[in-house]
Amino acid sequence: MNICEKITLNNSRSPWKRLSSKKIYDNPWICIDEDQVINPSGNLGIYGKVQMKNLAIGIIPIDPDSNTWLVGQYRYMLDQYSWEIPMGGCPQGELPEEAALRELKEETGLVANRLTRIQEIHTSNSVTNEFGIVFLAENLEQKNAELEETEDITTVKIPLIEAIQMAYENKITDSISVSGLLKVALLKKIELPPAKK
Repeated sequence: MNICEKITLNNSRSPWKRLSSKKIYDNPWICIDEDQVINPSGNLGIYGKVQMKNLAIGIIPIDPDSNTWLVGQYRYMLDQYSWEIPMGGCPQGELPEEAALRELKEETGLVANRLTRIQEIHTSNSVTNEFGIVFLAENLEQKNAELEETEDITTVKIPLIEAIQMAYENKITDSISVSGLLKVALLKKIELPPAKK
């Protein structure tokens, strides 16, 4: 039996038992539940769940000269500035591709004539059900950005290899951005020099 077969077998049933669930907090973007559970060792316990109401959508635009765009913004949760790929939320009822095109236009002013779904990611699966999808955006046209009122961002156009290097060297730490950029490096067969110390 190979490792993939073992992983599949191990995923066949949950060792957790939910006894009850109580909503602790709810807003338009997230809700927090607290479940009373029997944990895998058979003991009573609690499990807090942060449930996201939108899909997370990330977009990596690439032009014919192998440039991409990053957005920088101050992230309230981290209390620090963060460089990331363009991204946003896809509410229920909107197709992920539509959300990707909308978010890309809002944050960078770019319109993509070709989208390719390249990555799926659970961002922190021990506490949240957040699910992210990363798209490659190509055949670009430059229009005007349309930022939302909560966005105070800087947009930069840089060589794709530099953005990938930033992820590789932990200068980009957002999980969707890192996952997407490293996937692009694999897809495009980009070889990176050793990380700088």
